[in-house]
Amino acid sequence: DRCVFNSTELKDIQFIRSIYYNKLEIIRFTSSLGRFVGYTEYGVMNAERWNKDTSIIGAMAAQRETYCMNNIGIDY
Repeated sequence: DRCVFNSTELKDIQFIRSIYYNKLEIIRFTSSLGRFVGYTEYGVMNAERWNKDTSIIGAMAAQRETYCMNNIGIDY
């Protein structure tokens, strides 16, 4: 998980969760897109499945505020 930001405003913060296997990124959630993107055959298959589940998408979108906002004072 990581946060990318240009200021302390929530609208300027992007939450990114990347999943790796054997040093290869297979799937990524980006709050700016609001969905998962797969980079391998396995990643694409899971991204399609996870993007259909609104509870997973909602939980990941909430991480921007939960994870990033609580740590922005430290990082910024």
